[in-house]
Amino acid sequence: MMLSLSRLRRCSAVPFLMALFFAASFSIAAAAAPASGAAQPTIPLRVSLGGGEGYTIGVIARNDSGSLLVDLDSMTRALRLSLRVAGGTLSAEEALNSPGSILVVRAGGAFVRIEPRSRLDAPRMLQLRSAPRLIGERLFMPVGDAARLFSLWLDRDILYSQKEGMLKAWMQPRPKARSTASVGSLATPQQDTSSSAFAGPTRIVGIAVEERANGAIITMTASGAATEAVVLQPDASGKAFCTLKGASGDIPALTKTFGQGVVRSIRPSDTPEGLRFAVAFDPEAQVIAPMEFQKSQTTNRYRLLVRSEADVKALRESEKTRRIASVIQQDMEKWKLDTIVLDAGHGGKDPGAVGLKGTREKDVVLNIVRDLGSIIARKWPGVRVVYTRKDDRFIPLHERGKIANREGGKLFLSIHANANNKRSMRGAEVYILGPHKTKSALDVAMLENAVISQEADYQDRYKGYTQEHLIMSTMAQNAFVRQSTSLAQEILRPIDRSPTITNRGVRQAGFMVLWTPSMPSALVEVGYISNAQEEKILRDRQEQTKIAYRVFQGLEVYRKNYEASRLAAMQR
Repeated sequence: MMLSLSRLRRCSAVPFLMALFFAASFSIAAAAAPASGAAQPTIPLRVSLGGGEGYTIGVIARNDSGSLLVDLDSMTRALRLSLRVAGGTLSAEEALNSPGSILVVRAGGAFVRIEPRSRLDAPRMLQLRSAPRLIGERLFMPVGDAARLFSLWLDRDILYSQKEGMLKAWMQPRPKARSTASVGSLATPQQDTSSSAFAGPTRIVGIAVEERANGAIITMTASGAATEAVVLQPDASGKAFCTLKGASGDIPALTKTFGQGVVRSIRPSDTPEGLRFAVAFDPEAQVIAPMEFQKSQTTNRYRLLVRSEADVKALRESEKTRRIASVIQQDMEKWKLDTIVLDAGHGGKDPGAVGLKGTREKDVVLNIVRDLGSIIARKWPGVRVVYTRKDDRFIPLHERGKIANREGGKLFLSIHANANNKRSMRGAEVYILGPHKTKSALDVAMLENAVISQEADYQDRYKGYTQEHLIMSTMAQNAFVRQSTSLAQEILRPIDRSPTITNRGVRQAGFMVLWTPSMPSALVEVGYISNAQEEKILRDRQEQTKIAYRVFQGLEVYRKNYEASRLAAMQR
């Protein structure tokens, strides 16, 4: 909930709030929140999301010997992508192109690596025109090169306008027939054949294995000068060795282990002669010696061609089976519950409901969401958790659903705490999107939706909306109504077993925060902060963690049933 009890009473005197209940999706230009501590120079990044929507945000920049550099961490966050930074390495994730990919950038590295989330796609290497520099704890690149890097990775138009002194990004997909020439390109190892691209120490920056029906192709990508190789053919134990003279590389990153296929493992090690790769084969693959070694004359790539005995008829059957399995795997990946979006209600200038003892809803639900996210990360390491907010900041209602869509969410869960002038009211409720069926459901939705009065120009922005918008949005959500209802029911079941919070059932109403997400969605009211007894429970840190765990128990049952039903449907 979003109002204190005194504000709740005033709300009924504002007729315009009745119209707020019927708002649909809308546009906004979001400005960057000021950073804490000393101000840093920034360059504006204007992001267009399509449909007239977008925002402008500052990216940390610095001038270095007449060259304008931008901070890759800051630029990644400005594009609203998740990332990790440690030891001069930045790993950023995107879900704009299903199923998404991970970009790995290292300080001083001549190449960046793009790892697809799908096992069916091969990694890509991009060669940089200028290596990222570690300045303090931040990675910087020339602004034009950074724009081209993000443009090629995300397959979106991102460029730097020197005339306007700003970065521009269009996050809608490029037309299929459009070339990337208009935004420039980074040289890939296959494209850059200049002698300057192959200067300096030889360093192996990537290794990939392509399985074939009659063997495998092992490809090693390098930076620096070309080198020679010494190859020792497979021995009786099924192990071969390839040493690249004078080369070096990141041993952990280049180490590979495979559960199936001709090649079972590749383990590099440093030797006085150079970087040596020990390649172990499946003993039943019947590898034929000699292996063939190839060095590209125009690119800095090396290949080991591995052949095995082949039965043509068996190969055809194997290939047919592989293609069928590939299609099934793609469907499974598509429907797999691998990204959950958690939304802590209110925040920043909007405290939400305030109890008699001063307990603020925005603080309670943020703690519960953080606890729930931690539990999911610990229990389900393969599931990505996306937060609409992880700290005390104001996020407009419509933007929360857009975050869920942009991040490829498979489930959206918004956490709130209720309030009512009738202080005896208590208990938890779970809502799904739909026309209200009771006055109490309408009252709850009205109060939650009233948060839009905190947004600039809200009277003009929401002018003229009618119940038709609720009907249209509900129709769009009908595709997920069964899953949303199941989600709501499973979340409430563990609450039934709670000795402190009672269960008031599953309801439906027109919550704006549920209108935008294109996925199963629910809004959980964990209790009434206006009730003295429940306020005491909701402000207790240990009780907040217990509530989060009970919600997780419901998610656990929902996930099991959901994935089982999807798998059964695909096997029919």
